[in-house]
Amino acid sequence: MLIGLVRDSVMQCFCHSCRAPVLPAAHRRSAPVKKPLGKPRTKQPKKVKFITTEIRCQEMSKGGLAYEVILAEPIGVPVPRRADSPTEKTASVEEIQEKLKAAEERRRSLEASKMAAIASKMAKIEEASRIRSEQTNNFISTTKEALDAKMENHEEKREAYINELRARLKDHLEGVEKTRLTLEQQTAEVYKAIEEKMTTAADKRDENIKKMLERLREHEEQVRKVRAGNQERFQQLESAIQDKLQQAADRRLMLEAEQKEKLRNHNNKLAEVRSVITAKMEEITKDIETKLTAAEQNREKVIQKKLDFVKKEERRAELVRQNKSARAECDTAAVDGASG
Repeated sequence: MLIGLVRDSVMQCFCHSCRAPVLPAAHRRSAPVKKPLGKPRTKQPKKVKFITTEIRCQEMSKGGLAYEVILAEPIGVPVPRRADSPTEKTASVEEIQEKLKAAEERRRSLEASKMAAIASKMAKIEEASRIRSEQTNNFISTTKEALDAKMENHEEKREAYINELRARLKDHLEGVEKTRLTLEQQTAEVYKAIEEKMTTAADKRDENIKKMLERLREHEEQVRKVRAGNQERFQQLESAIQDKLQQAADRRLMLEAEQKEKLRNHNNKLAEVRSVITAKMEEITKDIETKLTAAEQNREKVIQKKLDFVKKEERRAELVRQNKSARAECDTAAVDGASG
């Protein structure tokens, strides 16, 4: 039953301007209804048939259509009554033939009306399909034109974007090249300044070493002079002491006769004087010797400190040279890596 309703609805015209007549429900074919075997317990409702009045077609997406079937109000179909049996039991042959002719004419007219309705529906269907194909072709052409315009616009934007990227890349490469040149120039200047500093440091170190050697020579000369002076002073003191002793001996010899008694009395005093003089001479000698040893030790300490300072300066210069060579190797490796 539902299939027949859908078929009849499709047979109608798709346009909403005209409404094709709907065939009466009596001429539609319906599926045979089976009679129940037993007596129904409940009262069966009346049969209701829905007659389609309109079909709406809407394009939901590209290449897809949606059909909306609108059903009319339900119409109750009365149960046909059985014709009353004629009172006459037998009919004549002429009446039967007339009835058959009338039935044949009704059948032919019905078939002709059906064929005319089908032909009109088919014409409308063809017209609707033609209109739909035209709309589809128009839609395809407009869509294709819009897509072509969009593709052209996209290509133009893509070319402009690529050109802009190339310009930016070119500017970036130029900036990188300028930065590399400036870095190379700065590195060369730094190397030159370091070399100048190293040369000046080496010159200063040599000058300092020369000055220190000169100071050491002067110090040694001063030590020799001091030692010579000390020796002269010691000799002078010794000669003075000897002179004094000689004078004392002479005076003693001269006064020995005169002052024998006094010397005898003062023998102890002379012994004490001699011991004091001897002690003083020993103290002076020891003092001179300690001063000489202290001066010698101080001179050796000063010489050792200056030698240590010279060695320290040489080690520092060696470290500076090693750092310079290491930096040069690192910069050469960095330049090789950048160029690679």
